[in-house]
Amino acid sequence: MNQYETLRSVGRLEQYSTSRHQVGFYLNVAVAATYRLPDTCVLPIKDYVYQATETAIAEHPALSAIVADDHTQEPYFVRLPQLDLDRIVSFQDRKPGLLATEANGEPAPDLDLQALLATEHNKPFKTPDASWRLCVLLDTEYECQFTVVFVYHHAIGDGSSGKAFHQTFLRGLGLTRNSEKTKSIILTPLIPLLPNIELVSPMSLSFFYLAKKLFQAKIYSRRPAGLWTGSKVLTPSQTRVRLVPFSRTLLRALRHLCHAQSTTITALLQTVIARAIFAHIPASFTQLACTGALSCRRWLPAVINDESMGVWVQGFEESYSRDDLYAAAFPWDEARRSRKTIQSVLEMKGKDASVNLLQFVDNYQEELCLSKIGKEREGSFEVSNVGFVDSPADPEKPSIKGMVFSQSASVMGNAIEVSAITGGDGCLVLSVSWQEGVVEPSLINEVIESAKQELYSLGRLQ
Repeated sequence: MNQYETLRSVGRLEQYSTSRHQVGFYLNVAVAATYRLPDTCVLPIKDYVYQATETAIAEHPALSAIVADDHTQEPYFVRLPQLDLDRIVSFQDRKPGLLATEANGEPAPDLDLQALLATEHNKPFKTPDASWRLCVLLDTEYECQFTVVFVYHHAIGDGSSGKAFHQTFLRGLGLTRNSEKTKSIILTPLIPLLPNIELVSPMSLSFFYLAKKLFQAKIYSRRPAGLWTGSKVLTPSQTRVRLVPFSRTLLRALRHLCHAQSTTITALLQTVIARAIFAHIPASFTQLACTGALSCRRWLPAVINDESMGVWVQGFEESYSRDDLYAAAFPWDEARRSRKTIQSVLEMKGKDASVNLLQFVDNYQEELCLSKIGKEREGSFEVSNVGFVDSPADPEKPSIKGMVFSQSASVMGNAIEVSAITGGDGCLVLSVSWQEGVVEPSLINEVIESAKQELYSLGRLQ
């Protein structure tokens, strides 16, 4: 790597993702967007994609960065001098007639995209190739419509970074000129990487929080009785994916309902999924441990915002009891409790976050990953909601329609991962991912169907 320019050392949170990737415990994140060009589009789709990608590369230095010495405890970022889009971008045709609706009018899953994500989430990045790639699904029935899947290493971007990429890509589509010669070799911008989270956030730890965590780690840690977390931690990892879409109409109804009940869509989803899991696991399991991810951008300096690419995220924890959720009517008290947990974490502005404890890790691969093999996992399920992406409704400008946010399975993480995003079409899509062998596909199917029916019922869709 000596021939490449050194950018900066890898931050602790970035190193966490680096180590997980290096040992094959977590490979990548993906954010997909379906684009619609004006009917006046005249260039081949490849030209539009390449020119918009060039715009994104010029704006986001993270797209030029790869991790060197990822097998060590002192990895660092270097800048690739150029990027070859012919190696980074791939194209494939959709199968005709797969996009449809359910009997109740709700959208059916995008099976082409689901199959593509299942493949991509099992493909690691290899140095010195770029730490991201684009997979483009071409719609043979609507030539001006295509889906771009941005797959990237978690060390160069969090979930919100996928949104930032697509917002830049959309802007790049609007800048496309017929007279410009489309390039495949892109020189990378000579601009610095944005700072890692510990350079822009105190990441402080209170004495009480630190003492509690040290006690649990070094002296005594008790696993809650009746906790369900799927199988024990096992390798190798094979990610499986299911997409679960919901219409704009249903989402609007659910938002109104959440507002009336003083809660949020994210808290609602956590509660619905917990109920769905309890409904299909043995009654001896009485507890579920849920985790989520929150963007730290809202309290960081202005240099880092919603249009930035990098890793500025923290986790939070929530627990659910079968007794509290076991009711015929939906337990809105639990959804309100979940919202309060999220709000209390936000109010801390990064203080006493679990990521702040990474400073005490000596060997990321061994302590955080390899030492977990064969042991019980700690988490039951995750809900990570990156929110809404707006898009212009002007038919004379490029626009974003549906979106999908998904993740590879985490070997030592939650048994079930649920990633959520709402695209420019107003539709909410859940991506459910899990590691083969950790959870049976039949349980995933049952949980998804129960969650769908509960959300349909709450939204008054029969």
